[in-house]
Amino acid sequence: MIRIENVSKEFIVNSSAKKFSFKKEKKVIRALDDVSFEFRDGEITGLLGLNGAGKSTLMRLIYGLLVPTSGNILVDQINVSRDPEKARKLLGVLPDDAGLYKRLTARENIRYFGELHKVQPEVLEKSIDDLILLLGMEKIADRQAEGFSLGERMKTALSRAIVHQPNNILLDEPTNGLDVITTRAVRKLLQELKEQGKSVVFSSHLMHEVKGLCDRIIVIAQGKVVAQGELAEILEAGKSNNLEEAFIHLVSDKSQSEVA
Repeated sequence: MIRIENVSKEFIVNSSAKKFSFKKEKKVIRALDDVSFEFRDGEITGLLGLNGAGKSTLMRLIYGLLVPTSGNILVDQINVSRDPEKARKLLGVLPDDAGLYKRLTARENIRYFGELHKVQPEVLEKSIDDLILLLGMEKIADRQAEGFSLGERMKTALSRAIVHQPNNILLDEPTNGLDVITTRAVRKLLQELKEQGKSVVFSSHLMHEVKGLCDRIIVIAQGKVVAQGELAEILEAGKSNNLEEAFIHLVSDKSQSEVA
């Protein structure tokens, strides 16, 4: 389980006071504003928000690349700020830029990450074989990653992220741009992870994927949580029987309240 407790994150940036002026003024940008919620074990939680809403900042805070300005993030009771290395061992992360080592095969890419996590060799090889079979990677497993299609890269990166069998998995747009067959394979894997009792965080802009996969949904706008709960609760909060319309209503209401 991942618990977010009253987390805020501020960035201080320099901006010119006037055009063509060399004088700089400090400006505070609040990317997250006192947010609290849980990503529960045995559930897939959808994270929805417009670009700039704070989703990527939240992901980076969870896996310790950023430190919160205030509040706490707990990964299976481990405080990320106090012990980031220990917390990272409990996480599997698929970031928005999942680069592969192009000269390594898919299998070697996955194995390398398992070795970094110090997985025992016999356990690691079984985990690799299981993931290759589950995601239908048999034809690419021993090919160099250079020249992989988007779907082949995504399968490899996803396998690499979870080869050490973490209890908490963070996925940033895992099905965006994938073909039907690859998307189905990813969906199957996420359901398997859920059934194993894992906590899966699914950040996406694809409403139909969130609706079809997620047990709970959290909507973020302007750095704040504007709705959270099961699909029916989000639809009720957004005053619509359609997730896309409900989402637009929720984030629009937040934007208008900020202007007011």
